[in-house]
Amino acid sequence: MSEMQDYKSSLTDTSSRKFETFSYLPELDKDKIRAQVQYIVDQGWNPAIEHTEPENAFDHYWYMWKLPMFGETDVDRILGEAEACHKAHPNNHVRLIGYDNYAQSQGASMVIFRGPMK
Repeated sequence: MSEMQDYKSSLTDTSSRKFETFSYLPELDKDKIRAQVQYIVDQGWNPAIEHTEPENAFDHYWYMWKLPMFGETDVDRILGEAEACHKAHPNNHVRLIGYDNYAQSQGASMVIFRGPMK
């Protein structure tokens, strides 16, 4: 049997915290983030952007950046909004969500910009 890796994560060590599934993988570069946005669009999911302070990421609701982008299919526009959110809130985590209308749930959710860890 293979050896399982323990991801050391704790509330007191903010640099160790994991957010969503992708945080257990190596950090996504711009091309991989773009591919994930394209996947959200290809599934017909509605993209939305949220942000929050790193210290509030676990026990608070995240702030919505504008309204969800209902029906948006332009990957560059979606990424542009995420970058605008990050520029407006450089110390916050920014995540991208793909809302699945059929299942009435999030089909995807990933932190694409991390605020500085304290």
